[in-house]
Amino acid sequence: MHWIGVSLLDLAALVLPKAEAAHLLCHGYDTYTTNIALEEAFKPDVLLVHTFNGQPLPLEHGGPCRMITPQLYAWKGAKWIKRIQFLTENKLGFWEERGYSNTAYPWRNDRYDD
Repeated sequence: MHWIGVSLLDLAALVLPKAEAAHLLCHGYDTYTTNIALEEAFKPDVLLVHTFNGQPLPLEHGGPCRMITPQLYAWKGAKWIKRIQFLTENKLGFWEERGYSNTAYPWRNDRYDD
């Protein structure tokens, strides 16, 4: 798969979130939300993708914009993004409110909160 997009770190450099921002919340057109700590969101391989295999990202793959978070479980990579909100405190997203892990590290078997 060949994804093309903008690094979330580069986007943050343009919008200059407040110094006290520690998390973000992605809002999808379908009302889905997911949260992510900025320390994870600002890793260099986290992308806001707009192109897939040389074509505009199709709806079935999360177009017009989706977030790819290679280091976390897939539910942290929101699809159909319409808004990204920088937050000073963590706010649980759709799956996190339903018992899924708030951090979502697959290498730590961190899928569900206890």
